Amino acid sequence: MSTAAIIPAAGLGLRLGGAEPKAFREVGGESLLVHAVRGLRAATAADLVCLVIAVPAGTEDIVAKLLDPYVGSATLQVVAGGTERTDSVRFALELVPEDGIDCILVHDAARSFVPVEVIERVVGAVRAGASAVVPVVPVTDTIKRIDSAGRVVDTPDRSALVAVQTPQGFEPGLLRRAHALEGAGVTDDAMLCERLGVTVQTVEGSDEAFKVTRPRDLILAESILAERRSL
Repeated sequence: MSTAAIIPAAGLGLRLGGAEPKAFREVGGESLLVHAVRGLRAATAADLVCLVIAVPAGTEDIVAKLLDPYVGSATLQVVAGGTERTDSVRFALELVPEDGIDCILVHDAARSFVPVEVIERVVGAVRAGASAVVPVVPVTDTIKRIDSAGRVVDTPDRSALVAVQTPQGFEPGLLRRAHALEGAGVTDDAMLCERLGVTVQTVEGSDEAFKVTRPRDLILAESILAERRSL
């Protein structure tokens, strides 16, 4: 069996700044989107056969030409994304074949440097029987829950808290059922699965799978890339 990957990359990335969408910002001379695709392809144990990328409307042909040298034997489809992340994933999901795929990954283009072993852990857990899998890292900060007036309500035990990363992996039928739900207030695809009452399994993530969100994150991304290229 094989894996398909969806990358929602239609967001503008306003917090990152710049004149172009976040996924097109460059690190080490190549876009975050190229780095993300290259990383997925490097996870050979995932058996990636299909990539569907959701991008800003009007950039489909440009992105298809940009990514073509990096997809190898996998099929590549590029679709216009939606207003919300869930819309982009849903549009892309419609293009994923229903036959021959046993795992669908949903991956943020902004998490461009996720290590291969994290990707393969996610896929391995799905193939071992988990319907929904997310990579996570421990929360190291003290977290406070506040009310609408900014007053602290309580302090959760951080030993039971984790930060969730991507790629998230899903049994294909479950992901399709999840995206048939109303997606208001949803921040990741696992949350949709939770609304179906499905147990979401966690696997070990990585500090290198951080999300490029603000300008200073580009500096960290450059550092990680330089270290990898020196090996």
